[in-house]
Amino acid sequence: MAAAVAAACSPVWAAEGDDVKALTTPQSNIEFGVGYADNDGRRFGQYNGFNQDKGYGLLGGTLIQRDDETGTWMSLSGSNLGRDTQQLRFEHNRQGDWGYFLEYDETPRFNPYSVNTGLNGIGTAVQTVNGVALRNVDLETIRETITLGLSKIMNGGLDFQMRFRNEEKDGSRQWGQGGAPINFLTEPINQTTRQLDMILGYTGEKLQLTGGYYGTMFDNHNAFLSIPNSALFTQMALPPGSQSHQLHLAGGYNFSATTRGNFKAAYTKQTQNDAFMAAPNLNTRGDLGGKVQTTLLQAGISARPLPKLTLIGNLLYDDRDDKTAIAQYVAAGTLTDGNNEPRSIRTTAGKAEASYALPDNLRLIGGVDYEEKRRNTSPVRIVSYRAKTDETTYRAELRRSISETLTGAVGYLYSVRDGTPFITTTNLNGTPGSNLIAPIHLADRVRQKMRMTANWQVADPLSLQFRIDDSRDDYTQRANSTLGPQSGTARTYAIDASYALNDKWQGAAWVSRDDLTYEQLQRGLANPYVVNIRNVGDAFGLGVRGKPYTWLDVGVDFSQQDITEENRQQALAGAAADVIPDVATKLTRAKFYANYTVKKNVTLRGTYIYDRFNTDDWTWNRWTYSDGTRVNAEPKQEVHFFAVAVNYKF
Repeated sequence: MAAAVAAACSPVWAAEGDDVKALTTPQSNIEFGVGYADNDGRRFGQYNGFNQDKGYGLLGGTLIQRDDETGTWMSLSGSNLGRDTQQLRFEHNRQGDWGYFLEYDETPRFNPYSVNTGLNGIGTAVQTVNGVALRNVDLETIRETITLGLSKIMNGGLDFQMRFRNEEKDGSRQWGQGGAPINFLTEPINQTTRQLDMILGYTGEKLQLTGGYYGTMFDNHNAFLSIPNSALFTQMALPPGSQSHQLHLAGGYNFSATTRGNFKAAYTKQTQNDAFMAAPNLNTRGDLGGKVQTTLLQAGISARPLPKLTLIGNLLYDDRDDKTAIAQYVAAGTLTDGNNEPRSIRTTAGKAEASYALPDNLRLIGGVDYEEKRRNTSPVRIVSYRAKTDETTYRAELRRSISETLTGAVGYLYSVRDGTPFITTTNLNGTPGSNLIAPIHLADRVRQKMRMTANWQVADPLSLQFRIDDSRDDYTQRANSTLGPQSGTARTYAIDASYALNDKWQGAAWVSRDDLTYEQLQRGLANPYVVNIRNVGDAFGLGVRGKPYTWLDVGVDFSQQDITEENRQQALAGAAADVIPDVATKLTRAKFYANYTVKKNVTLRGTYIYDRFNTDDWTWNRWTYSDGTRVNAEPKQEVHFFAVAVNYKF
C-alpha cells in the first residue's frame, strides 16, 4: 500500500518541482524538423528563403548556462541553421554589471521576377548585351552581417554601450540602360557597410544624459559597370563609397515633479570622395568632393502648472549645409549649364500644445505647429522654384469618457503652406524657362483632416475599437501655377475587435479600408490633360488562439487584402489621352499551427501556411527590351507550406 501511494503521488510532486525549477533554472533547447513548399513561390519566399518547390531542413536552439554565485549568464542560440536566413548569437553577461555579444545574420532577397535574357557576365562588372543565347535567370542578393556589442554599468549612474556592425552584400540586382536602344543589365552587388555606435549615458535623480558617436562607412568594391558592345555608354557608374560621422548629446532634466525639459544636439559630417570611373570629364576633378554638414538643435519642455492643465513646447533647428564642390560635368545646353547643384535645406520648427480637463469627463487638447524650410537657389533651373516655404498647422481634439466602458475622441487639423514668390526660371540662353508647374513639395496647399476614434468594452470578453480618418488637400486656393497638383484626399476606416470566450480560447478580428486620390493637371506634347490617381485597399483578418488541453495549444490566422490602383486620364482639349489600365492585386494568407506536448520537455510543433498572390499588373508583361529580354511576372502565385519540428528542452 505504501509503495502504491508513493508511486501515485510522486508524479505530482515531480511536476510541482519541475515547475519551480523551470522558473529558477534556465533551460536549453534544440529544435529540428523539416519543411516543404509545394510550389515556386517567388513572392512568398522573397525574404524567408522558401522560394522553391522542395523540402527544407529546420534546425535551431539555445544553449544556456548560468552561474548562480556570480549571476553570470552565457548563451549560444541559433535559428534556420544551414539556410540562407540563418542566425547565430553568442552572449555573455553579468546582471547589472557588464555584457557582450557576437551575432551573425544572413538576409537574402530573391528577385520576385523571372528574367529571360541573353545578357552575359551577370554578377560581374563586365557585361555583354546579347552575349549568349536567351535563357531564364534568377537574380538574388545576400547580406551577411556580423555585429559585436558591449555594455558596462559603472558607478555614479554611468553606463556605456557600443555596437559595431559589418555587412557584406553580394549578388545581382535588376537594372538597365535607357535611351535608344533600351538595354537590360544587372547591377553587380559587392558592397561593404560598417556602422559604429558608441553611447555614454548618465542617470541622476533629476538629470539624464546620453551622448556619443555614430558613424557609417559604405564601400562599393565595383566602381562602375562596363558594357563593351553598348551603343549608348560603354561604362555606367555604380553607387560611390561614402562616410558619415555624427557627434550627439541628448538629455532631460526634471525641474520639479510636474515640469520636465529635454534637449538634443547633433553635428554630422557626410563626405563622398570616391574616385570617378575612367571617363571623359569637362573638368579636372577626380571625385565629386561631396561634403554635407548638418547641425541639429532641439529643446522641449512639458509642464503641469495646474492639476487639470498640461503644457508642451518644442523648438527645432536643422541646418543641412551642402558644401559639395561645384564643377561642370556635362556639356552646356539650352536648359542647363552642365554643373552639379548642391542642395542645402535649413528647417526651423516649433510646436505648442495645451491639454485641459473639463467637467463631465471631457478633455480638450489644442496645438499649433509651425515649420519653415529655406532652400538654396540656383541660377539655372528647369521648373519653378521658391527659396522658402512655411507651413502652419492648427490642431484641436476633444476626448471624453462617456461611460466606464466607452471612450471616444474627435480631432480636427487645419494646415496652410505657402512661401516666398516663385522664382522665374531662365534657360542658359536667357529665355524664360518653364514657369507653369509648382512641384508638389513646394506648391501652396491647404490641408484639412478629421479623425474620430472610439473604444467600447461591450462586455467583459468583447472589446471594439473604431477609427475614421478623412484628409483633404487643396492646391488651388492659393495657386501659383497653372499645371501640377490640384487636389488630394485620404480616407481610412477601421474596426478592430477582440473576444475572450474563456480562459482557453481568445479571438481577434479587424477590417479596414484605405482610399487615396490625387488629381494633377499635366501637359502633353500638344494638349493638357487631367490625371486622377486613386489607390483603394480593402483588408480584413481574424485570428483564434486556444489551449483546449494542457498538452495542446493551437492557433489560426487569416488575412486578405484587395488593392486597386487607378490612373484615370482625361484630355482637356484635342486628341484623347492615353488609357492606362487599372491594376488589381489580391493577397491572401492563412496560417494554422499546433503545439503538442509529448512530455514536459518535448514538444511537437506543426505549421501550415497558405499564401496566394494574384494580380493583373501589366507593367512587365507588355514590355520587351531591345535585345529581346523579357521580365516575367507571374500573375498568380499559390504556395502551400508545411513544417513539422520537435523541440527538446534539457
